[in-house]
This record gives sequence, structure tokens and C-alpha cells, in this order.
Amino acid sequence: QVQLVESGGGLVQAGGSLRLSCAASGSILSINVMAWYRQAPGKQRELVATITSGGSTNYADSVKGRFTISRDNAKNTVYLQMNSLKPEDTAVYYCQARVAPVTLWGQGTQVTVSS
Repeated sequence: QVQLVESGGGLVQAGGSLRLSCAASGSILSINVMAWYRQAPGKQRELVATITSGGSTNYADSVKGRFTISRDNAKNTVYLQMNSLKPEDTAVYYCQARVAPVTLWGQGTQVTVSS
């Protein structure tokens, strides 16, 4: 069973960048879809980006052009590169692996963007 461990969160100023990592304890080669979600205080958890095993990506409109999701199968890791960060991006970010019929989640990592 795949286990997910996240890292890379922290505090940055508006306009700065962060790179989040989600390392899997097992191979992600067979995982069809991996995703990043985020949840801000008082808000619903929202989908940020997805990437398929074939490399196809999708993004929420709010992050398109600023965030990039990628996967490195050799390192069993999924990344979220976040550029031009805004205070509105402040949230707990979660990685997700869709391993049918099970969905696996990381523990979440805090991203705080100051103005």
C-alpha cells in the first residue's frame, strides 16, 4: 500500500515561490491520477491540480499559469511548483493518490503567503 509523505511548505512573501513534494513509499508508476488539493480556514477543500500516469495535467482556474504539477516516477514523487504566490493561496495543501478502489491522502503541509 502506498504511503504519502509531504514536505516543502512554509512562509513566503507575496510574489515568491515554493515547491511542494509528495514522496510515496511505493512506486507511483501504476497510479493513474495524482492530485493536489488545498483547504483554507473556513473554506471547503478544493482541487488545485491533477496529473495522470500519461502526463496529462489539469489546473484550477485560480492557479493556472502560476502552478505546475509534475511527477518523477524514478523518485516516486509528485511536485507542485508554486510561483507568483498570493495571500489567497494560503492554505493547507494535501497530495492525493487515486489507487482504485482506494484514495490515499498525505497529512497536509501548511503554506502561508504574507502580503
